[in-house]
Amino acid sequence: MVNYSPRSAELFLNTEKRRRKLEDAFSFGNHESNCFLWRLDSWNSGEQLIESSRSQEMARQGWVFLLLAILVCSTACATAVQGTHIAQDLGQQANTSLALLGRTPPMGWNSWNQYSCNVTEDIVKKTADALVSTGLQKLGYTYVNIDDCWAEPERNHTTGMLQARTSTFPSGIKALADYVHSKGMKLGIYSDAGTNTCEGQPGSLFHEALDAATFASWEVDYLKYDNCHNLSLPLKLRYKKMSMALRHVQRPIFFSLCEWGLEEPATWAPLLGNSWRTTADINDTWSSICYNADHNDKWAHFAKPGGWNDPDMLEIGNGALTEDESIAHFSLWALMKAPLLVGNDVTHMDNRTLAILGNKEVIEVNQDALAVQGKKVRKSGPNNKLEVWAGPLAKRDKWVILLFNRIDHESHMVKVDWHDLGLSNNATCTIRDLWEHKDLPGTWTGSFEAHVKPHAVKMYIFTEINSIK
Repeated sequence: MVNYSPRSAELFLNTEKRRRKLEDAFSFGNHESNCFLWRLDSWNSGEQLIESSRSQEMARQGWVFLLLAILVCSTACATAVQGTHIAQDLGQQANTSLALLGRTPPMGWNSWNQYSCNVTEDIVKKTADALVSTGLQKLGYTYVNIDDCWAEPERNHTTGMLQARTSTFPSGIKALADYVHSKGMKLGIYSDAGTNTCEGQPGSLFHEALDAATFASWEVDYLKYDNCHNLSLPLKLRYKKMSMALRHVQRPIFFSLCEWGLEEPATWAPLLGNSWRTTADINDTWSSICYNADHNDKWAHFAKPGGWNDPDMLEIGNGALTEDESIAHFSLWALMKAPLLVGNDVTHMDNRTLAILGNKEVIEVNQDALAVQGKKVRKSGPNNKLEVWAGPLAKRDKWVILLFNRIDHESHMVKVDWHDLGLSNNATCTIRDLWEHKDLPGTWTGSFEAHVKPHAVKMYIFTEINSIK
């Protein structure tokens, strides 16, 4: 059982402690994990490393292997510099430019879960239309994000720029951005911190400045940045390169780092971008949703306005989840202040899917101004599969509570004690059910429990109305 005090939010809101953790994470040798980033005075050696790799990639002769050996040695030497860090050169910028984007977690749609490499201009336009006609756009689903497979297999031979596939995006990305903007929404795009994307289109490694300028000229609003085909170059350096390139274009672009949680990005990515994947790719299974929720939970105290832990996109409406599992999935992501990026075909949704994605009360939890990620505070029952998740809200004396039954085939009573929440046992609370959209009759003191079906949740707002100190 975990002690938790949302009243003071000390587990989440100690900004000075958070700042020190971020700065420490950028110092070589400060942790047993040996997590490091390049210091400015070692940045030149990093640039030389990147440029050497560019030559290696372009040359196709036998001597490339000798250069690769030199590259490995150069990397080892550069990373051995004691006390290297980049907090100084990015710290002030992070407090300004990054904070202007993503004050609450982003909401919208991403093409990959439903369409993978079959995404087209027509699909994106129809999706934008459907987000408006279903009312989801008014609820906050404003990003329309194209994932992999939008680009031609080669850059423009004259300019070196990325170019949209003429077969699937004949009007080009700028025209598509204009269309999405005309609907009151924003366009997102995808690239990779490698020589190629995961599906083989050109990546942005060695082309960061050009690609950032290209995306800005197309009036793109969001960049998802993947981690395939990366030549085994230092991960943080590759992501820093694109972060700095985006800072130098005259357009705010939400930067979503997608390095799959390999190097604990919550400890360093807040100085580089607006969200960071904490997990492996999600899939349309109950086990994947639970796995990603668990792994995202441990980084809760790093989330803040302008920087969010990302357990990957939503799978609601893609066919495999039951209604109870879909409600649990959406509730967990909302409480964790995760990006709410739907991944289904929104042009053909049934009423149940729309009702889940359109639950205004649950969305308000995700978009709450206090911006504190809720987390797991209690485990009990068979194999510790009965859980309580909780988090404070902006309105005084209010908390969001999730009672979660992860057991496969049995319903159970799930209980929360006031001390799980940091409340006095004498505190009296009213309770509102966010999925039934009603206030429960009466008041509660000391504890509360409810019957929860298997693979399901109950989600409530607790409001303290009286407390004896």
